[in-house]
Amino acid sequence: MEYPEYRPRRLRQNPNFRRLIRETRLTVDDLIYPLFVVPGTGVKDPVPSMPGVYRLSVDKLVEEVREVASLGIPAIILFGIPESKDEVGSGAYAEDGIVQRAVRAIKDGGTDIIIITDVCMCEYTSHGHCGLVKNGDVDNDSTLELLARTALSQVQAGADMVAPSDMMDGRVARIRSELDEHGYTHVPIMAYSAKYCSSFYGPFRDAADSAPQFGDRQAYQMDPANAEEAIREVALDIMEGADIVMVKPALAFLDIIHRVKLEFDRPVAAYNVSGEYSMIKAASEKGWLDEKRTMMEILTAIKRAGADMILTYFAKDVAKLLGA
Repeated sequence: MEYPEYRPRRLRQNPNFRRLIRETRLTVDDLIYPLFVVPGTGVKDPVPSMPGVYRLSVDKLVEEVREVASLGIPAIILFGIPESKDEVGSGAYAEDGIVQRAVRAIKDGGTDIIIITDVCMCEYTSHGHCGLVKNGDVDNDSTLELLARTALSQVQAGADMVAPSDMMDGRVARIRSELDEHGYTHVPIMAYSAKYCSSFYGPFRDAADSAPQFGDRQAYQMDPANAEEAIREVALDIMEGADIVMVKPALAFLDIIHRVKLEFDRPVAAYNVSGEYSMIKAASEKGWLDEKRTMMEILTAIKRAGADMILTYFAKDVAKLLGA
């Protein structure tokens, strides 16, 4: 197979040839749209570091979800910012918590979109860490009980899937046990299985008001230098009952997405995180990048690496572009 017998350019010469041999196709079915919900009424508060992203009150959120559903996007994931925070993150598992109210309102709104809820404590704790702090450290096992209570309260409100993002050891098993014990054996868990301690989360922490008030999260999120550890983490979550496993962030960890897809018989999610989104937005505003082409290239790369679904703030833009 040498030149001139094989000329790869023969099949690149026009758009229809390129369509015929395209190996990876990004579709609206691959997308999950993250949304931020806040207290109040009539609130549509722009996130300065994430152009095009808003913190929405429940009424505005319901309107947004209707638009998302009309674009054919199959799922959203909800992040809540409570009225107040405390040391134990009680707003995360309160029956009338912000996410619980939002889930009920979306269900009452009549859309059949899949509602995924983030299960973590960082948006709800006054210290900004992902669990109970004891002696200056996040205590793993006592945090599991709060995560299980949070997941249960969200499902009781109507959540279709829960997504623990805290990176506590054993949290998938504890949540699975809690849901099953209360008759929710049908509710799947999407585990943030390989969640790295990444610098790409900055804009999200602005949006969710979830930056840690002391220290950092290196003691429970993964070291970006490690790959074998990611495989062990995914294996543990599957053993504990995860239905979907996630790699986060996506762009800097395409190799991890690919390895997880090859090694495990589970659907793989990848989170195209806030920093990845904001970099493209900032560069495009400067005129340094073509936003649409860059967006599609990056998301296609994430799909090509092995992701079955992509959590991305670009979801609406992609859906509109694909539907054009």
